Amino acid sequence: MKKIIALVTLITIITTATAQKKEGIGLVLSGGGGLGYAHIGALQALEEHGIYPTHIAGTSMGAIIGALYAQGIAPLKILDLVTERKMYKISHLITYNHVGELGLSSHDAVKKIFAELIPHNSFDSLKLHFYACVSNIDNGTYKIVGSGNQLKEYVAASAAIPGIFEVEIIDGVHYIDGGVLNNFPAQAIHNQCRVLIGVDVVPYLENRPFKRTRDVVMQSIHAALHQNSLKGRELCDFLIESAAIQKYNEANFNNYREIYQYGYKAMNYYINTHPEMVKRCKKIMQLNN
Repeated sequence: MKKIIALVTLITIITTATAQKKEGIGLVLSGGGGLGYAHIGALQALEEHGIYPTHIAGTSMGAIIGALYAQGIAPLKILDLVTERKMYKISHLITYNHVGELGLSSHDAVKKIFAELIPHNSFDSLKLHFYACVSNIDNGTYKIVGSGNQLKEYVAASAAIPGIFEVEIIDGVHYIDGGVLNNFPAQAIHNQCRVLIGVDVVPYLENRPFKRTRDVVMQSIHAALHQNSLKGRELCDFLIESAAIQKYNEANFNNYREIYQYGYKAMNYYINTHPEMVKRCKKIMQLNN
């Protein structure tokens, strides 16, 4: 009997250890509208320093960029695609003549781009582990999805800005932009990765001057995003903040190249001042090879 108990205990320990095993390098990409183009620059800087994430979690624009990267599309190619597909023009992302009950625009433009760039519709067929965060407005909770055959639907839902884009209905559930409830979904991958890197393109800027009503509204939105991002930010081993928000805002899609540079410079600066990040990441990559 004692031998059986000991054997069961050993199996339990081994099973638990296996389930909790961490491997790879995680990358969390926040939402942020046009400011999210900074993620492309951050990815480019990571690759130039020999760091290649294996797990990605994103919200809204972070989910869009993250899914393309998880498909195996290189950062500079993603930047080229923004130009080629005119993803920097609001008119190419929003269907102004759409008349819907649950939003001013459909998701057709985003889904069409994804259908052309990603020949499948499966999370599991991506080259990297990828997770998208969406907000469930039926029960008031966020959901992080990383498997199944509704990749495009969940990415579209993750970027469905309330009032602008139609609510995305998946399996009878109403979903909107993941940033409403969780703009920094590190929870999806922190237990799977030995190192977790976060890129926040909408860090909260304190004591900003208020000159117009719009300033108050935007600062209120940023405060809410910051609060629902705190847990995810705390889970990261390394956290990089893009300074593009000091000059641009979420609607400045046309300034994508300048915003890209902000992300690129922020990541390069962080890497140069935190050499331990490169050291840890390369050690992980060596162990996984």
